[in-house]
Amino acid sequence: MKFRPKLIIAGMSCYARNIDYQRMREIADKCGALLHADMAHISGLVAAGVVPGPFEHCDIVTTTTHKTLRGARSGLIFYRIGKKGVDKQGNEVQYDLKKKIDEALFPGLQGGPHNNAIAGVAVALKLAAEQPFIDYSKQVIKNAQHLAKVLTDKGLTLVTGGTDNHLMLLDMRSAGVDGNRVNAVCDRVHIACNKNTVPGDKSAMRPSGIRLGTPALTSRGMVECDMEKVADLFYEAVQISAACKQSLDAKASFKDYKEALDNNFKGDIEALGKKVSDFASAFPIPGKSYD
Repeated sequence: MKFRPKLIIAGMSCYARNIDYQRMREIADKCGALLHADMAHISGLVAAGVVPGPFEHCDIVTTTTHKTLRGARSGLIFYRIGKKGVDKQGNEVQYDLKKKIDEALFPGLQGGPHNNAIAGVAVALKLAAEQPFIDYSKQVIKNAQHLAKVLTDKGLTLVTGGTDNHLMLLDMRSAGVDGNRVNAVCDRVHIACNKNTVPGDKSAMRPSGIRLGTPALTSRGMVECDMEKVADLFYEAVQISAACKQSLDAKASFKDYKEALDNNFKGDIEALGKKVSDFASAFPIPGKSYD
């Protein structure tokens, strides 16, 4: 009988805490499953050794290369060769992850590889092994933890109560708004963030959360004290969002909300957008000339 192993996936894009890969390995072993970690968001932090990595415990590890790893837009797949397991009859079997993954990738999914992207990934991996990248990664976490603290002190709710890595997920219901509405304000004032579902949400189309991260800010040279200004600017965006929502009828649509932002709160939006631009201009984007 053909052996079809179970698969447990460890990893998510909005989780601010370290994942207990060892515990998940124990669970996978109990039920005869493969353990696959997707570390796309934290791969740079793993490479720098500043958060726990999945390699010791997982059979398959996947990652993108353009997030905390700061490389070209691409991906990597790692897997164990000669993986053994047990079938339903209790017999030990060996299955070939290499063949299955390689063939699924090509010719199954991938077209021609892009040599420029491969070179970009190689450069990113080389840089990730050097001390400046390790220092950068440590600062990313320091910035995230300080930003999380300041936002919490302002009365906003973090889903996990804090962060161990580069990001945080805020439940905007604590401010009387939601992810869609706060994101709409942030888009207009040049603050990059992601609307995101939080526990209890019933639809991804109406998320209650906002996800913030610090890698880009850290790459531009910001440190902990700068996170206080970042928090002030974001919190002002939240206040504009809440004021706009309160100015409308309870049955007003999201379309009505955006129209109110662009008409009734135009002055507030422009003023906050200028504050953001003025603050950000002191932190040049690496590689961009301002001459």
